[in-house]
Amino acid sequence: MKTHIAPPNTTTSLSRRELLSSMAALPFLGYAASGSAAQDDPQTSDAGLLGHRRIGTGPEPVLVMHEWLGDHANWEPVWPYLDGGRYTYVFADLRGYGWSKNQRGVYSADEAVADGLRLMDHYGYPRFHMVGHSMSGMIAQKFIAAAPSRIKSVVAICPVPATGFKADDKVMSALQSVIENDEAAKKALIARGGGRYGDAWLNFKLGLARRAASKEAMYGYLKMFTGTDFATQVRGTPIPVLAILGRHDIPFYQEDSVRKNFAPLYPNLSIVVCEEAGHYPMLEAPVFVAGNIEKFIASHRSAA
Repeated sequence: MKTHIAPPNTTTSLSRRELLSSMAALPFLGYAASGSAAQDDPQTSDAGLLGHRRIGTGPEPVLVMHEWLGDHANWEPVWPYLDGGRYTYVFADLRGYGWSKNQRGVYSADEAVADGLRLMDHYGYPRFHMVGHSMSGMIAQKFIAAAPSRIKSVVAICPVPATGFKADDKVMSALQSVIENDEAAKKALIARGGGRYGDAWLNFKLGLARRAASKEAMYGYLKMFTGTDFATQVRGTPIPVLAILGRHDIPFYQEDSVRKNFAPLYPNLSIVVCEEAGHYPMLEAPVFVAGNIEKFIASHRSAA
């Protein structure tokens, strides 16, 4: 059974059987062959550019960013399923993370957008698709506010909305504990669907988080996604937006909340729900994520 993108302001919910059937069908849709897509060597931050890696040589450029508790490594399970003949993916690490760990900054959404635009300018991509996860799902929307003429479409995975992740003192204290305390971080991962997998997966994801970022960057981006609100700047934008959600995520990132926060801003909103994922669909269901990203951006290609 083939999955499909919901039309604007609708939802697609896929069962385990549908998901597995879709995965089985992927070789016939051309995704299996893309495991050999051309890959540049990773580029650490240099000459003012974010650290990054390009995958593919296709005519449609796609900029991809990461979440608060991980860097590009979150996306590695997705890479074999990307169609490098149709798309060129630029996986970028934000300041203080991964290949950009030595690059400090103010860790704001505006800075992240400026860094992303500079990187795409470096490769001569005047217009591109934007993919973000969680906190960078918020940054992806900031690209719409800052440079709408540059953005063809946005895929926001388990995203923080343009209004931010509002945190009172108790919630902020809990989030700060995630930075400093492994047990607090595991508790956050469990709440976001990780408790279904056992200690091995939790320890794996915790390792990704601890290797990903400097504490300075984590505190900086925490301030960003809890204290930024640019909803008025994007309200009514015609740019197509796809939200990919995990059924087992916390309520803030589930369908009802996302529709409430996104639909009033983005009239061309589509939502897809992965029944087998929590907050980390790219780790939990990478074929699903790759397939839905590419089906969506394929339907929103336009002239460079």
